[in-house]
Amino acid sequence: MSSNTNYKILLVDDEPDILEFLSYNLKKEGYTTYTAGTGRQALEAAKKNFPHLIILDVMMPDLDGIETCRELRSIDGLKDVLIAFLTARGEDYSQIAGFDAGADDYITKPIKPRVFVSRIKALLRRIGETSEEKSGVMELGDLKIDRERYMVHYKENELQVPKKEFELLSLLASKPGKVFTRDEIMKTIWGDEVIVGDRTIDVHIRKLREKLDDRFIKTVKGVGYKFEF
Repeated sequence: MSSNTNYKILLVDDEPDILEFLSYNLKKEGYTTYTAGTGRQALEAAKKNFPHLIILDVMMPDLDGIETCRELRSIDGLKDVLIAFLTARGEDYSQIAGFDAGADDYITKPIKPRVFVSRIKALLRRIGETSEEKSGVMELGDLKIDRERYMVHYKENELQVPKKEFELLSLLASKPGKVFTRDEIMKTIWGDEVIVGDRTIDVHIRKLREKLDDRFIKTVKGVGYKFEF
């Protein structure tokens, strides 16, 4: 619990019950929380406290979450703050609009405490490289990715993973919880190479899922893919 006490999280929602619920569960984990009921309050609280992570409800009076996110991204010192949206299930438009505005992730309502805390931990892992990442080795549960040797071990078994699949897996796993857009993946993995067909990424994702029990790589409809464990 003590390792979490350095992280500050700003919660923004116009429903006091939700704010209380989210704050309670994060404080139990040792995080410092701040709350705001409107977009404008959120901007003031963010400029005052400079949180590591901001959880924003999409549907709010005053400034909605999308507008608030854009405003936050224009403020010096908050351009790189992690921002995740709270959205109702099935609001694909809100999710896509949120990513366009600069959000890092979204969390779907209704919220289950354990899932919520897990998502927060995944988001906060992006802040700073771990010692494993610096050494070129990532250990994510029972998955181990050795980026120096191009080796993948899953459940103590070494997997045969071609170079492009390895690079794709390594990219997604480097920031658990982050949604990588299809364009971002294409530019990072394939660069200026000539690609035959528009389904190249999908084929590589499918092959990785077959090797990893379809556990880790999640599809974000209309946006891209992310890694969770």
